[in-house]
Amino acid sequence: MEMALCDDIPTYSGGLGVLAGDTLRAAADLDLPLVGVTLVSRMGYFRQVLGPNGDQLEDPQPWEPTKRVSPLDAKVAVTIEQRKVWIRAWLFEHEGSSGCVIPVVMLDTDLPENRTDDRSITDFLYGGDEEYRLRQEVVLGIGGARMLLALGFSVNTYHMNEGHSALLALELLRRFERPAEEVHPGESTYDVGKVRNFCLFTTHTPVEAGHDQFPYDLVSRVLGDFVDPETMRLFAGEDRFNMTRLAMNLSGWVNGVAKKHAEVSSEMFPGYRIHAITNGIHGPFWTAPSLTRLYDRYLPDWRFVPEILVRADRIPDAELWAAHQEAKAKLIERVEALTGVQFKLEVPILGFARRMTAYKRPELLFSDPSRLDAIAGRLPFQLIVAGKAHPKDQQGKALIVQIHRHLREMEYLQGIYLPDYGLDLARLLVSGSDVWLNTPLPPMEASGTSGMKAAFNGVLNLSVVDGWWLEGLVEGVTGWGIGTGTVGDEDDAFHLYEKLGGTVLPLYYQDCAGWIGMMKGAIGEIGHLFNSHSMMRRYATEAYIR
Repeated sequence: MEMALCDDIPTYSGGLGVLAGDTLRAAADLDLPLVGVTLVSRMGYFRQVLGPNGDQLEDPQPWEPTKRVSPLDAKVAVTIEQRKVWIRAWLFEHEGSSGCVIPVVMLDTDLPENRTDDRSITDFLYGGDEEYRLRQEVVLGIGGARMLLALGFSVNTYHMNEGHSALLALELLRRFERPAEEVHPGESTYDVGKVRNFCLFTTHTPVEAGHDQFPYDLVSRVLGDFVDPETMRLFAGEDRFNMTRLAMNLSGWVNGVAKKHAEVSSEMFPGYRIHAITNGIHGPFWTAPSLTRLYDRYLPDWRFVPEILVRADRIPDAELWAAHQEAKAKLIERVEALTGVQFKLEVPILGFARRMTAYKRPELLFSDPSRLDAIAGRLPFQLIVAGKAHPKDQQGKALIVQIHRHLREMEYLQGIYLPDYGLDLARLLVSGSDVWLNTPLPPMEASGTSGMKAAFNGVLNLSVVDGWWLEGLVEGVTGWGIGTGTVGDEDDAFHLYEKLGGTVLPLYYQDCAGWIGMMKGAIGEIGHLFNSHSMMRRYATEAYIR
């Protein structure tokens, strides 16, 4: 549903879209024959505007496809509420370092042939009510599969990235339906085995709200007799039409995005074999220019073979520190340009940036404001917070207001909240911070990738032990863990303050060589494992070729 392709195409909302973009970038580098399919999302997600007290306002974030992508000479139709809805396509091309070009097909219903309300189906990313969402998913899943066929693609594997595109499995059921005379009495005419051979599914969230479900009366009204009700309930669930169950039941391969997430998903959906392929990030895209030049000099070919980063200890301490300080100065410069606040280069920066929602627990750092402020008074540090709350997430919006209030009340801690978090700002934050903070409620973090991006830049993670950090944490080498991954808020807050004030900040101020040694540990231990090249090699060899 979302893909973060580049800074000026706002067809993403957060980590899922950013991962999709990194997937495409890695496929292009590795010369994998892959095509992406998404919606054009003409009105984008939203531009975040914050009031003085942190009240979030959402402005439209429109973009003009004619200025960034090319029209394709194909149209297909889907049936929605017993009427034809026509879809055209736009082409975005990403060229990898190998010269391979990965096409991305962006579906668009803004056509004069369509009714006014149908023309807006592909306008807003995650906008509207559940009927609007279902209509979008008809376009993405059914329309996407038809568009690939119309464009002449010969598809060996359909990779459903989260359940939003799961209706393509129903489209394949219809495409591979067998003639009645070839079917034995009591058998279905649908060739389920053939569909499963074509499909694989990656689930990205252990949060129940992340799995789209629709009432069957709505599904019947929107889809009509596309597939008979008995088949729908067999594959999508008896009570509600569950997109995740539909995808899992019609896929020959299902995976989570970290080892722990695969375990949690197996508990959520018992009876399915759920594999684990841990997410990775595209290092060349997320590494600051100063670090990139350093790696090119001392670790040649790291862009193509990220495993070489394990030799990060070859980089001279002084040069690594200078490269980091250059990236930090760029972040400080942007902070001043956006807010007028002047941060200090010699004072460590703690970064916290992600989607603002309850399970991410952005307020955990402020559980004991007086203690936090006392730590900053004794061992000064600077705090940068950023992130959008979904327009309908009132609790997430309230968290932004709370953070603003806490920051105003601090005597010693200098902290700011940067608005409109996106790709460009993210690259500055993950490279210019000194410490990257992550405080999800276990086991709600499926994977998380921002900490991987930070590690590629030698930024040290201070994170609750959940998601990918269960695999990436080597205490005192790659960063630090908070808690055990099983305790509650009070315990996690206590451990956070103990680590921050007792270990992290003292090391920064008292042992520069030790800090730089950990920077090398983060680059080497995390960079060579948690990268999108390794991730895509696993998808190709384990999931795509079966």
